[in-house]
Amino acid sequence: MTHNIDDRSLAVIVLAAGQGTRMKSSLPKVLHRIGGRPLVGHVIDTALTLSPERLVVVVRHERDLVADAVVAAAPGVVVVDQDDVPGTGRAVELALDALGDFDGDVLVLSGDVPLLEAGTLAALVSAHRSGAAAATVLSAVVDDATGYGRVIRDVDGAVSRIVEQKDATADEASVTEINAGVYVFQAPALRTHLALVGTANAQGEKYLTDVVALLRASRLVVAASSAPSASAALGVNDRVQLSEAARLLNARTVRRWQLEGASILDPATTWIDVTATLAPDVTVLPNTHILRATAIGAGATIGPDTSLVDCEVGENAVVTRTDATLAVIGAGATVGPFAYLRPGTYLGDKGKIGTFVETKNSTIGERSKVPHLSYIGDTTIGTGVNLGAGAITANYDDITKHRTEIGDEVHTGSHNVFVAPVRIGDGAKTGAGAVIRKDVPAGALALSVAPQRNVEGWVENNRPGTGAADAAAKARSAQKADDGAQEEDR
Repeated sequence: MTHNIDDRSLAVIVLAAGQGTRMKSSLPKVLHRIGGRPLVGHVIDTALTLSPERLVVVVRHERDLVADAVVAAAPGVVVVDQDDVPGTGRAVELALDALGDFDGDVLVLSGDVPLLEAGTLAALVSAHRSGAAAATVLSAVVDDATGYGRVIRDVDGAVSRIVEQKDATADEASVTEINAGVYVFQAPALRTHLALVGTANAQGEKYLTDVVALLRASRLVVAASSAPSASAALGVNDRVQLSEAARLLNARTVRRWQLEGASILDPATTWIDVTATLAPDVTVLPNTHILRATAIGAGATIGPDTSLVDCEVGENAVVTRTDATLAVIGAGATVGPFAYLRPGTYLGDKGKIGTFVETKNSTIGERSKVPHLSYIGDTTIGTGVNLGAGAITANYDDITKHRTEIGDEVHTGSHNVFVAPVRIGDGAKTGAGAVIRKDVPAGALALSVAPQRNVEGWVENNRPGTGAADAAAKARSAQKADDGAQEEDR
């Protein structure tokens, strides 16, 4: 969804250069993921809904990792490297250089503020333009402002300056209106006043926030627009805030799909990535994760205790207590409970993958069933097939994976092993316990039958003193006594 604000030029600068030391992670802060995307990916996705003329992202820490993620999110983005001069002011200054002679409005976003919605940003830009402000700051009122810059206002309510946490006096630190790290500037005014910003502060950085006081000193208008939701404007600085942002985003996502017609019985234990899609009349049961690009068809029931990653589920399918990745489940099919679908699994319409079944790189045709206790790997199964309990495809010879092909309407006995490469013809059947090493012609019955041999007394002779030997000896003694009694009766 795009938001048309007006016809004036808009450029967006996303700040993604920081390390994020409070995350205590080798991964750059902006690449930590919530809702199926890195933090910076959510920011870029929201920015793109405003249809900006230019999009610039400033990077530094783990430059290549961040740049790759940014380009994946927005192929037309301009990536700018921050130099050795620290601070958000320097980052924006370098981004402005990349914008050349752009003279429209510049929206500055932080790569670690992922929950801002497009409507909030569109309203911010519109307020900035209607008020003819040189700069407009997005603010939020919070209960605990620790760690955030404070918005300091004059007695008449106008924005005077923004003070960073480490530079704030006791009175300033008591202010609960925080800077959300989101701004709109008139580009010419921003260029002029950024050049005047120094680094005489507690952190020795070139603060973008210092531009606010300089603009006011030049008698230019600086406005503030409050975010409709304080939580949506908060940045992510540590793992606690990361999990809270994930929870808030997930609640928003779950609510959206509920309003679109999905029944989600327990939103608190249901996690849905922003990249997933649910059709109307889907039912999601508790403790279910629908992740990445998973798509669920109308009328399907998912869960409980199910995780789907990059899966496609057809209409009216039922998936119960299942872990599946890169799998396709056909319309009306059933999966689980306790099934494990690995990448490359394709289950046809009205098919079944049952209890304690693992599949991988296999196609299971329409109306075909693998009901229980089986491993099916590198296999093609036709239509109307029923595999008995304990079916195993032995697909790996320690060097190469081989395929098993099972034709239409094949019925197999319990505890079969198919030693690939092997083909079972249409309509064939196999007996219980068969080890299929050779192709089976269509309509044939395949058996692996060996005479049963009983070695009398083996346990007593080879495991003397064990419970089994004692039990066997008692049973043999009782049998001899019974045989003797019967002999006397005769």
